[in-house]
Formats: sequence, structure tokens, C-alpha cells
Amino acid sequence: MSLPSLVPHRGRRFAITARILSAVVFTFVCYLGIGIPLAVLPGFVHGGLGYSTVLAGLAVSVQYAATLLSRPHAGRMADAMGPKRAVVAGLIVFAIAGLFLALAALVPKTPVLSLALIILSRFGLGFAESWVGTGCIAWGIAGIGGEHTARVISWNGIATYGGIALGAPLGVTLAAHHGFIALGVVTFALGALVLPFALWKRHVPPTHGERLSFRSVLSRVMPYGAGLALGSIGFGSLSTFVALYYASRGWDGAAMSLSVFGGCFIGMRLVFGNAIDRFGGYRVAIASLTLECLGLLLLWLGGTPELALGGAALTGAGFALVFPSLGVEAVSRVSMHNRGAALGAYSVFLDVALGVTGPLGGWVAGRFDYPGIFLMAAVASIVGAVLSVSLYLRFGRA
Repeated sequence: MSLPSLVPHRGRRFAITARILSAVVFTFVCYLGIGIPLAVLPGFVHGGLGYSTVLAGLAVSVQYAATLLSRPHAGRMADAMGPKRAVVAGLIVFAIAGLFLALAALVPKTPVLSLALIILSRFGLGFAESWVGTGCIAWGIAGIGGEHTARVISWNGIATYGGIALGAPLGVTLAAHHGFIALGVVTFALGALVLPFALWKRHVPPTHGERLSFRSVLSRVMPYGAGLALGSIGFGSLSTFVALYYASRGWDGAAMSLSVFGGCFIGMRLVFGNAIDRFGGYRVAIASLTLECLGLLLLWLGGTPELALGGAALTGAGFALVFPSLGVEAVSRVSMHNRGAALGAYSVFLDVALGVTGPLGGWVAGRFDYPGIFLMAAVASIVGAVLSVSLYLRFGRA
């Protein structure tokens, strides 16, 4: 390609990326707020309010339940009212959730009221996660065209994991220097500060056409969601059990393995984000799930911390493109005016997979020790790759 033609091409790609980032920045802010209380909240509920570790875990898990319940509504809202409406509603609820969290810190001597406010805050964050996350993807796609769906989903994922990665240590620092109330105040401030920018951003009107029922949309995306769920078990297993796995072996560096996983995840999305456009979602999904399986097998077999670290790196690199590669194909199975519903239905499978991985992995660890968890996840990943092959043979060559 000659230089005169290369410069406009690069300029257009930069403009497209800038438009994508203008949408997914709201996802980043939302997940930054989700990450802020993540490492501090269980300790506050258990140590500060005096509740059991079961209730402390429940206070965190309530958010995931709310996310799961609100996914279908989030997709419907983005389709019927436009993605801007979904994002704005999510940011308002996000700010209110921060307010409830701050109020919970003011009444620690009334544990029942404080816990109730925390649970309301977690519910709010769960709904905000659905509305903002689904709305931002739909907003980005509507703004630049369906041919860039993979890039929008990839950048939204980077915003998601980047927000959590920055939010968790920020929350620990805030709590250490300013107390638990600072978590709620900062979350409220984040929502209040970015809300005007969402209101100012150009509205993309909803497309008109037949709206499929959620059941119909779910049936169309189910095979792709099943592949996503199978691939997500590896991520859930690593994030939940790698610290216990390292401790059972007497190793240091569990936090490093999570950092390496996250770094490889984001690096793959940045470097190979265009692979889906070049090779198609099915092929990228097959390669990604196979690579993830190899990483999980290394974790299963890893007799040294170095091998386990390599396994975490391969798992992160493999999992990085599973969501966008299968997501592109899932969205293509419905018409444009059902795209938000398809994204919501597809994301449900991620929520369910992460929800069941904890208890399932705990059962496996009790029966076969911690390495067995990663063998289970490796088997799930390769089954996901086989499923992707079958989908490619059925739809990918049409």
C-alpha cells in the first residue's frame, strides 16, 4: 500500500477507535466503581459489622445476581429506546449505589441497616453493570456500523477488566486513608461526573422492526453462549482458586499470576483485535479456546511456580478473544433491531458460568485437590473448541 493511501487509512482507523472509546469510557467508569469495594467490602461486613463470612460473601454475590436478572431488560432497553437511554439510566443507578454505600458506612452501630444499605448498593451496581455495559456496546456498534462489532466488543472488554484492575487497589488505598465511607463517596462522584458527558453525547435512535421475544433471541444465541460459558470456566477457576492453589503448594506469587493473566488478556485484545475481522469469529474462537486449554493444562501439571505462571499467561491470552469472537457470530444471528437483546442474552452465559464455577470448583478441589479444578476447566475449554468447530462447519462456510 502506498504512503498516500496508507495515511488516510490510518486516519480512518484512528477516528473509528476514537468513536469506540467515546462509548466504552462509560463502561470503564462503571467497572472502576465495581472494582473499588471488591477487596474491602467482605472485610467490612465480616470484621466491621460482625456478620459471618457466608453473609460477607453473599453481600458481594448479590451484585452478580442483579446483573444476571437485568441482562434481558438491558438489551431490550437498548433496542427499544436507544443505547443512550440504557447508559444514562445505568449511570444514574450507579451514582445512587455509591450513595447507599456511603450511607452504610455512617451506621456501623446498626449492623442490620448498614447491611441492608450495602445490599441495595450491590443491587444497584448489578443493574448498572448490565445497562451501562450492554448499552455501551450497542452505542458503539450503532455509531460506527455493524462491521466493527468485534472491535467494539474487544475495547469494551478492555475497559471492563482495566476498570476492575485499577478499582480494586484504589479501593484499598481509599479505605486505608479515608475510611470505608470514601468508597461510596468516590463511586457517587464518578457517576455524577460522567453523567453529563453521556447526556451530551449524540443520541443514536433505535432501529424499527420486529422485536423478537427474549426466548427466541436466547435460542438463537444459545450455542454461542454455551461456548462462551465453557471458555469462561477457566477464567473463573483461575481468579477464584489460584491463590488457594499456590498456598496449597507453599508457593509465593499468586498475585503475580493474576497480573500476568490480566496483562496477557489485555495485550492480546490490543495486538490481535483485528484477527476476528480477518479470519472470522469461528476460527478465532477455536484457536483461542485451544490456547486457553493448553494454559489450563499447564496449571494442572505445573510442578513449579514458573510453570504455573506460564499457564496463567496462556490462559489469559487464550481467553482474551473468546467473548468477542463468539459474540460477533451470535449477534449476526439476529436482525439489527434485536442486537441489544442478543448481547444481553449472550452475556447471561458468562454470568452463569462465573456463578457456578465457585461451588463447582470447590467440590472438585474437595474430591481431587486444587489442580483438578484446572483440569476440569481445560476439559471445558476443549469442549468449547469442539462446539465452535461444529458451528463453523454449520454456519461459517455458508
